[in-house]
Amino acid sequence: MKMNRVQVKICGVTSIDDAKKCTDLGVDMIGLNFCCESPRYVEPKIARKIIEAVVPRVCAVGVFVERTINEVRKTAAVADLRCLQLHGNIRPETCQELAHEFRVIRVLRTDNRFQPQDAQFFLGCDVLIDAHHPELHGGTGQICDWSAARAALPFTRFLILSGGLNPNNVGKAIATVAPHAVDVCSGVESVPGLKDHRALEKFIAAVRD
Repeated sequence: MKMNRVQVKICGVTSIDDAKKCTDLGVDMIGLNFCCESPRYVEPKIARKIIEAVVPRVCAVGVFVERTINEVRKTAAVADLRCLQLHGNIRPETCQELAHEFRVIRVLRTDNRFQPQDAQFFLGCDVLIDAHHPELHGGTGQICDWSAARAALPFTRFLILSGGLNPNNVGKAIATVAPHAVDVCSGVESVPGLKDHRALEKFIAAVRD
């Protein structure tokens, strides 16, 4: 039986050089962070230049934390985004409204309130399962609850596993959760916002193996 290929998303991309390296390695998605407090923040006009350098070979994902619909649409227009990743306290209705215009990835975190079946409330959206952190949204290096992520799989159309992945553990994560895609940020960085190209190569190889 032929297995579907697990897709790869590299988040926290801040430069054309790193974006091109990702595309050369066959990455499926890159994440561009529009949270101003993040060390991986990219200005929308800079993001557009990065996107223009690599699309359509890769899907560019705009990462937002608790922004209004109008703010998201404005940034998406400047950066020329077609895909959004939404963190924080976002209502299902908001996600569904944006899903009429964009591909939407809704982020859920495996804290003590997480219920796998909650994923089904975000109809028309993909779901990314990440680790919980009391202050930060993503890029923490903390591993999420893989058993909880696996339990959410039947309630999603497309599940992306994130949280503390790196070249050493991504193979086990895939075997445990069976996600449609994996997402990595800090696990392939030399410093926040700067990708380690050798680590990228090792991560991709581990996923493909």
